[in-house]
Amino acid sequence: MVVYYCCSCPLPTAGLVVPWRWMAVAGQVPVLLMIVLLSFMPDSPRFLVSKGKEDKALDALVWLRGANAEYWWEYERIKESFSEQNRPVSWREIKQPYIWKPLAITLLMRFLQQLSGVTPILVYLQVIFNSTEVILEPQYDAVIVGAVRLASVAVATFSMDKVGRKVLLCISAIIMLASNLTLGFYIHFIPQYSHNSAIMVNSSSHEGLATSWISGLTVIPLIATMVFIVGYAIGWGPITWLLMAEILPLKARGTVSGLCVLVSWLTAFVLTKVFLLVKAQYGLEVPFFFFGAICIVNLIFTFFIPETKGRSLEQIESYFRTRQK
Repeated sequence: MVVYYCCSCPLPTAGLVVPWRWMAVAGQVPVLLMIVLLSFMPDSPRFLVSKGKEDKALDALVWLRGANAEYWWEYERIKESFSEQNRPVSWREIKQPYIWKPLAITLLMRFLQQLSGVTPILVYLQVIFNSTEVILEPQYDAVIVGAVRLASVAVATFSMDKVGRKVLLCISAIIMLASNLTLGFYIHFIPQYSHNSAIMVNSSSHEGLATSWISGLTVIPLIATMVFIVGYAIGWGPITWLLMAEILPLKARGTVSGLCVLVSWLTAFVLTKVFLLVKAQYGLEVPFFFFGAICIVNLIFTFFIPETKGRSLEQIESYFRTRQK
């Protein structure tokens, strides 16, 4: 993830001086770099065990975990659970808490992640700035967004194993809530207030100072949007993808992961289509108040997500099994 962002972040910056065709070519650099790096990555121990390559599975565990006593326990647990995780999930099993609880958590995470508004905000960034009269040249939007996302994802990557997933998710939801409410209240109150203030100062001797003060308010949407991106990128952005891979049952992980991605992008598509319709009919502040309400739901929902920091996949699955007893 960090490699991808490190490679892709300079691309918006290059867009200031490079034609879009060369930008499209430059976009292949992260892909090629990932292909090269993946060629040095061993297959997962679970995959190697499934193919009967137990010696290579041990080597992969040593490469991933280091030569210590813990990986022996993990290797034995993988072997024991291999036959179980390759058995198809029956309808009766889906009704069991250790199956449906992680499925429900994962699907809701993907759904709530998109409902927090990240895709419409990024897609209609220039529309939002134009509507809020932000004094910013259009070509600099992507540069700022890319730089902020890069720094935020780097922070999340190096802190989620130290701070914990749940703490970052809570912080992320609070930051996004504050940003959405700031944008909503700004759009609802400030333009009218600025208009009335401008009328009042036109007849006064302090017109220049007042105009400067009013113009200074237009930086608020830019700051609020950047703060929102920071909040999303340190928590509900990358961590929901990570948790999807961690808490899903091993034997249902492939199918359900695809379903989660489908739910995520269908939600993003619908929000993107509806955003402008709501803006035109009810005003631009309404979507942001809705996104803020969803962030409150995200914050509450975080308390129902188990902490996976420092746990193996087998331990996480065991957690859901033992909780039903």
